[in-house]
This record gives sequence, C-alpha cells and structure tokens, in this order.
Amino acid sequence: MTDTPTAIRADIEIKAAVPTFLVPDVAGTARWYSEHLGFRTAGTFPKHAPYAYASLQRDGAEIMLLSLAGYEKPDLSARRPEGLWDAYVRMRGVHALYDAVRGEPFVHMSLKQQPYGDWEFEVRDPNGYVLVFGGE
Repeated sequence: MTDTPTAIRADIEIKAAVPTFLVPDVAGTARWYSEHLGFRTAGTFPKHAPYAYASLQRDGAEIMLLSLAGYEKPDLSARRPEGLWDAYVRMRGVHALYDAVRGEPFVHMSLKQQPYGDWEFEVRDPNGYVLVFGGE
C-alpha cells in the first residue's frame, strides 16, 4: 500500500474532458458542425441514422452528441449576464477560424481580445449550445 493519494499517482493520466450535448437530432447536428466548423464525425451508434450518439472531432477537440427526442436546451443566459458557455475550445489560429465564419448568423460574439490577453469569439449551435473559441 502507498501513501500517495489515488488522484496524484504517476501512473494515472487524464487525457481529456469532453463536453456532451443532448440534442433532438444527432445526424443533423453533426452535419451542422461539419459544414460550419470543420468537425468530422469520428463515430456513431448505431452505424446508421437515426443515431443515439456521435463523436465529433477536429484536431484535438471532441464533442459528443447524445440523442434525446424533443429536447430543447433551456436558455439560462438571463441568469448570468457575464456570459454562459457550454464549451471553451483553446486553439491556435483563432483569427483564421473567425475570418472563415465572420458574418454567419451563428456567430454570437465577434472576435475580441479579452483583458486576460486571449482572443475569443462565440458561436451558438442550432441547439443553443455556446462554444467559445480562444487562443493566441
């Protein structure tokens, strides 16, 4: 037995935390992420639509979609006027990605430099999830 707490053992490595979004239409949402933000569908269950699950990936980022028929994400933004995010995506090339989506109706906040130095912009997906892309 060791005195080292399980949480800090050298043989344990947490690789990533992945946001998981409930959506009424996994295939349609996956298609939106592909067409607008360049994500690819890395896996689905079952293999053919309608899907219960999909993994979307772009570079080192992943988002999981879970099907819930009739689900509507509640809009809680009025309860937190400072901002309400569902995922923060740290990246290189934030200016280039913003240039690719600038003017699209899903851009929720324009690219701007924050007081802490990061450049960030926000998008709202068709289900109401807000993603922040930030870096540099």
